[in-house]
Amino acid sequence: MESITELKNEHSGVKTMLGIIEAILTRSANGREVNVDDLNEILEFLTVFVDRCHHGKEEDFLFPALESAGLSRDQSHIGELLQEHEQGRQLVAGLRDVANNFKIADQTVAGKLEKAGREYVALLKEHIQKEENVLFPMAEDMLGEEKDAKLAEAFEKVERERVGPGKHEEFHELLNRLEQTYTS
Repeated sequence: MESITELKNEHSGVKTMLGIIEAILTRSANGREVNVDDLNEILEFLTVFVDRCHHGKEEDFLFPALESAGLSRDQSHIGELLQEHEQGRQLVAGLRDVANNFKIADQTVAGKLEKAGREYVALLKEHIQKEENVLFPMAEDMLGEEKDAKLAEAFEKVERERVGPGKHEEFHELLNRLEQTYTS
């Protein structure tokens, strides 16, 4: 199913970023330098790629398609997933506040970064597991080729209108650069 495959592929990028965030948190906790510009680029990735693009596709198109196919919010965890999207937004806002005040020598700020970052990583890891192990298999069973084609078309529109041309590629370059910088 093209639409679900796309969402799974996006999860792969998100998982890579979560690994990068964990490496940065460990580096920060050990008093090592973390580039504030890198933190800001990570926050842009979390805001644009994860939330506006990926979560937007789910909230605006996949979840309604599943509900119209007869899947209730309780059966499918849609209500829970929506709450987790909102919780993720709040954690990213907290991370943004910390990044705006980030100084490696300030242990209070470093501690706040560690706490908010670890909460976000744990939330997203669990969230991705629910989607990949519960929601996506349900979607593949319930949505036919016609609905999948409509979802794929809607997802493409999200990419164009909410993310912008070339931005996806920029994010993949960012992932590669940050992965080399922080996890190698």
